[in-house]
Amino acid sequence: MSGYRKAFKKAFPYTIPVMTGYIFIGIAFGVMYAEKGYSFLWAVLMSLLVYAGSGQYLAVNFFVPGISFLQVIFMTLMVNVRHIFYGISLLEKFNNMGKKRWYMIFGLTDETYSLLCTTKVPDGVEEEKFLFAISLMDQSYWIIGSAIGGLAGSLLPFNSEGIDFAMTALFVVIFVEQWMDRRNRTPAIVGIAAAFICLQIFGADKFVLPSMLLIVLVLFMMRTRLERREEVQCP
Repeated sequence: MSGYRKAFKKAFPYTIPVMTGYIFIGIAFGVMYAEKGYSFLWAVLMSLLVYAGSGQYLAVNFFVPGISFLQVIFMTLMVNVRHIFYGISLLEKFNNMGKKRWYMIFGLTDETYSLLCTTKVPDGVEEEKFLFAISLMDQSYWIIGSAIGGLAGSLLPFNSEGIDFAMTALFVVIFVEQWMDRRNRTPAIVGIAAAFICLQIFGADKFVLPSMLLIVLVLFMMRTRLERREEVQCP
């Protein structure tokens, strides 16, 4: 247990930016969920068992007449399909984590992925315990926010118009932070260009999946060049 205690202690400072974001967007989700007339316990349960971030925001609109089960499956897949591409780059790390790999796969979000890929494991801490601590703490922040929002939405009157923009704002902050932190910005530029091109071609409702496919294809073709540049910049 001491190994895990040390891992959580070392990992906590790195998760503070995610904590500040997740608690507030979790609150926003809880408020939106409560406005549909559901108990805050359902919001907590969804954050515990589903934990899909933007997928949960989308799910708030599923609980209305006229939405079929197939529509729910398709829309959820479209929103969260990017996690498939995230997971591919982490297969080697997760395979070395034993049974914990199943939770690591489940707990992979945009923000957690960013931390897992960019955070250097501190000396004296086992990598698998450190990465597990990051994932578990990130989800706990989301659950806490959902509970607070669900309770507040049930007890206090709220006008939730525009509150769902909190998720978009968090994505922007993380992107800017990575842009400022990294010297090699080619992947970010590729992402922006691919998203813009696909937005013009497919429209706002259907550009996410084509964008991800285009980004993966371009980065795969540029892989050798990018790796060489990383070696030069980080000897």
